[in-house]
Amino acid sequence: MEEGVMIDTSFNFTTDTPPGLDPDRWSPTLHLYHQVLWSRDLPSGRRFDLEDARPAGGYLHHRTASGRDFRLSSDAVMQTFTRWTRPDVVSVVSQATEYDRQKFYDLSYTIGSMMLFPGNQIDRMWTINQARGCHPGIADRLDLTLECIRRHYLGEDSPLGEVLHRYRDFFELFETFQGYVEHFLLQDLVSDLGTVKWFLPCNEFQRSPLPKDSHECTDFRERSVDFICSRNQRISRLASAVEG
Repeated sequence: MEEGVMIDTSFNFTTDTPPGLDPDRWSPTLHLYHQVLWSRDLPSGRRFDLEDARPAGGYLHHRTASGRDFRLSSDAVMQTFTRWTRPDVVSVVSQATEYDRQKFYDLSYTIGSMMLFPGNQIDRMWTINQARGCHPGIADRLDLTLECIRRHYLGEDSPLGEVLHRYRDFFELFETFQGYVEHFLLQDLVSDLGTVKWFLPCNEFQRSPLPKDSHECTDFRERSVDFICSRNQRISRLASAVEG
């Protein structure tokens, strides 16, 4: 990590983003945090150095020793359902208090809720960010996305199997699912056995990814908050170890 950069895991990236714009693209603090935190050694021992790709239309990029260039974009990966307009989702989510909804939304814009994925389109098809947000079996949920990535490393099919295969050279940088999880500090979403911990049941992707009632909505929110807070703590420990 770059020396002299203080990582504030409580910082809300909407607060330094111009009104009406997306923090994933326009928050300068988020851009800096991504660049500093994930420029780390890969399992191979090589560095995953991230360089500023702005203002040429990019966000961050990594160039390998062989000259392979990875263009990366930011994604707020925690689904809050607060912006959904479907009546069935609104009726469930609205049963939470305004305070709880706002608290969850604000937390979802701290660094513990942010990821980098390849941002370049291949053959004009969906990127990973687009696919996980638009696939009806994923609905932007991080736990389901991570399960798809786990299956990708095992060579197994999943709802995101096609898009993850298109970006297989990116995932090869981390060699294994464990390597990917450790690099991006996702350990609190994975059990000791290497399986994904669900915010809501998965049932082999056969059930809807949406909470079906207020009880599931509460469970989803509480488990999501626990994960974001735990990941923020991991990020703080990493930052403190480097600063020390």
